[in-house]
Amino acid sequence: MSIYWQLIWAYIKIGIFGFGGGYAMLSLVEKSVVGPGWISETMFTDIVAISQMTPGPIGINSATYIGYVAPGSVNPALDGIGWGLLGSCLATLAVVIPSFILVLYSSHFIRKHSESGAIKAIFSGLRPVVVGLIASAAIMLMNAANFNPNGINWQLWTNVAICAISFCLVFFPIPFKGKTIKLHPILVIVMAGVAGYLIYGL
Repeated sequence: MSIYWQLIWAYIKIGIFGFGGGYAMLSLVEKSVVGPGWISETMFTDIVAISQMTPGPIGINSATYIGYVAPGSVNPALDGIGWGLLGSCLATLAVVIPSFILVLYSSHFIRKHSESGAIKAIFSGLRPVVVGLIASAAIMLMNAANFNPNGINWQLWTNVAICAISFCLVFFPIPFKGKTIKLHPILVIVMAGVAGYLIYGL
């Protein structure tokens, strides 16, 4: 049962120190759950992909998923729907409650002292840190588990191409009948899933 206490403690720390939202906290999540061996690096990247495609914040979605799979992964005796749901609930509450309390208090404090020079200076320092954390998460996900899990060169370059094309389709407007359009990210996700099935599934 110690895995549940470990999950609670890990996600309390993530909830308190996960500045900048889901993307910024990915590095902290990875160190907390992959480092102890609860899940593999490949499973972690799959969880990130699933958390991105499902409704809700990525931090909460990943906590729910990891809380479900970690107990059974660490202790086969805890492999079951009931134990998994318990882990999901505990991990989700542990990551949400500290953030809720901090936001509730800090919003009141910031509103009261919004013109304070100290508050403005603190936010001036926090903004680039958050950008750095998000960049760190992006670099962390550029690994073999994402781009070349089977160690096959053609799959590596195919995955790099899918990544680059997806980025271009979402970021750059596309000329169409005298005007420009931007594809919706959901459409790009569906297209990438179909491409993956046609390339790797058939």
